[in-house]
Parts: sequence; structure tokens; C-alpha cells
Amino acid sequence: MPDRERASILSDFNPPFRVFGPEQQSAPFVLCSPHSGRVYPAHFLAQSRLDPLTLRKSEDSYVDTLFQHVPRIGAPLIAAEFPRAYLDLNREAYELDPELFAEPLPDYANTQSVRVVGGLGTIARIVADGEEIYHEPLQLAAAIERIDHLYKPFHSALGGLIAETRQRFGYAILIDCHSMPSASSVAGGAPRPDFVLGDRFGASCDSRLTRFMRDVLTGLGYDVQLNRPYAGGFITEHYGRPSQQVHALQIEINRGLYLDEATMMPTAGFVELERHLAILTTRLFKSFPALFERRLAAE
Repeated sequence: MPDRERASILSDFNPPFRVFGPEQQSAPFVLCSPHSGRVYPAHFLAQSRLDPLTLRKSEDSYVDTLFQHVPRIGAPLIAAEFPRAYLDLNREAYELDPELFAEPLPDYANTQSVRVVGGLGTIARIVADGEEIYHEPLQLAAAIERIDHLYKPFHSALGGLIAETRQRFGYAILIDCHSMPSASSVAGGAPRPDFVLGDRFGASCDSRLTRFMRDVLTGLGYDVQLNRPYAGGFITEHYGRPSQQVHALQIEINRGLYLDEATMMPTAGFVELERHLAILTTRLFKSFPALFERRLAAE
């Protein structure tokens, strides 16, 4: 199975992610879409007890497309091709679920994180609404193949984009782009806000960045919440190092704004949302660096 898994990874995900770069980077930003991959390989579908549409419930559908304008205004966008249900990039490399494997896990695996306990580790056991993905336990070696050939190259590329941006501008700002269900998965759950901005409660970026994005979005008429229910995942926490001049902010977009969540197809609202996100990023790239750099100079 590991050999077949490796062969499938190399053929089905070629490339496993895409970097859409500007002709010349003019803004100190990197945008990341780790959960919008829509390539579901045949061997994964054969392993799953779920139909393809149900598997897509964990997917941040079309978030990469919503931000496809970003390279044209001066910043790179990196987006995964493989789906979150296959491998979750917004986790530690080895957040592995003991219930998912027939073999004992190595000592270096993190088997006790909240995400693993909830079934949503690096290799997810369930989709977002709690349904079990697999017919039977996975071989550990097959999971390691996914991590070695997909997870590690993606994070190497993302880290490289951040390092190059920091070297060019003196600092780097990562915007980690996601979508969220329009309502809580809890029965009778309340509707979600239009956007949730997560900065790890102020730990992952300068608070001026969070406030700037909130103010632009509220000015466009959206309901914006900070850090609840999403404060930022592994990517925001891992890369957000303000003391080292790397700032990371997670943005969650309510899928009800642009997506039919039953069919996973874009709705008429997609075009308007895409236009507003272009306004957001254009204002962010044009105005925020000057505000931020004045603060750096004062320090």
C-alpha cells in the first residue's frame, strides 16, 4: 500500500500545490489557502466510506478562486491542490489519531491534541460534520507518505515565501484564508458572522493589522467577529512571530455568502464577495504598510 500511495500522490497531485506569484512583489504580504484543494484521487475515494460530495464538507471550497486577484496587485498566493479530508496542512506534521491506525504510533506523534481527540488531526478520521471517512484503519506508512510528499513540501514553500518577503521588505505579513459553515454544526446552531478574524488573541500579529481588516470589512457592510469561534490554527500560530517581524492573521469567510452548501457550487453572491475581497486586499496592500512602518520607525 505505501508504494501505491506514493505513486498515486506523485501522479494525482502534480503539482501538489500552486504558487501564484506576481511579476514583481510590491507588497509585504503572502496569502495562503491550505484547505481549498479539490483533487480527490481514486485510491482515496476507494478507501472512503463516504461519497465525494460528503467528503467535500471539510473543504474550503473556492477560497483560492476568491483570492485569485492577489498576484495581480503585488503579492504571492499559495494554494493546495489536495483536499483537507486527505491531509490537513493546518496541523502539526504528526498530529496523528490512534483510532485511525492499526499499528502503534511513534513516540514523536502528538496523539493528545484537542484536534486529534476531535478526529481532525493531520490525517482526519472524520469530515467536518462528524462522519467517519474510512472503511478500515490506515497503514501508518501510507500516512507518512502523505506527510513526506505533500505536507512537508507545502510548508517548505510557504516558509520560503515568508522568508523572501521578510528579506525584501524587512517584515512579512501572512494572511491565512479559510471558509466556515454558515451555521454551527450543533443542532439548532446560531448563524455565524460573515467573517471571523483570528490573531491568536493578539499573539500572532500586530493588533493594528487585525483592526485594519476589521474596519475595512465592516465598512463594506459585513458582520465581523474577532477570534471567536476561530482564533487561528497551526499555520497562524506557527508562522506568526511578531518579535521576528512575521505577522500572521487568519480570515474565515462564511460560506453562505458565496456557496450553496448542499451542492458545494458557487452562488450568485460569489461575484460580489470576490469584488469586496479585492477591495479589502487592495486597501490593505496600499495603506497598511505605511501605517505599520511608521510604528516600526517609532520603536
